[in-house]
Amino acid sequence: MAVTTYIVDKDGNQIDASTATVPANRDFRSAWSLSGNVISEDLTKAKEIFADKIREARKPLLEALDVDFIKAQETSADTTQIVADKQALRDATTAGDSATDIASLKTSWPSCCGDNPYS
Repeated sequence: MAVTTYIVDKDGNQIDASTATVPANRDFRSAWSLSGNVISEDLTKAKEIFADKIREARKPLLEALDVDFIKAQETSADTTQIVADKQALRDATTAGDSATDIASLKTSWPSCCGDNPYS
């Protein structure tokens, strides 16, 4: 008895995996959208996933900067750079907003969030 594997897209549509044309990788699997036998990546949904990935990457960085800020305040040290670094991390989620396709989205990873997981 043969087992059939189905792929389900972001909207719950499904297709037999053996008949589908799928993206080369699964970076934005939750953004897959089915049209006929072709699965493409929905850019709007991919941007949401991208921003969530940035939030995940920046969380420990913001926490470390919070500690640095408190330590700097305790010693009356300058906090200007810490404040700027924290703001850059807060603004990082907009890095992919101007992407016009998946390839440009992947290359728009903000350097303040560490290594690009899409490269």
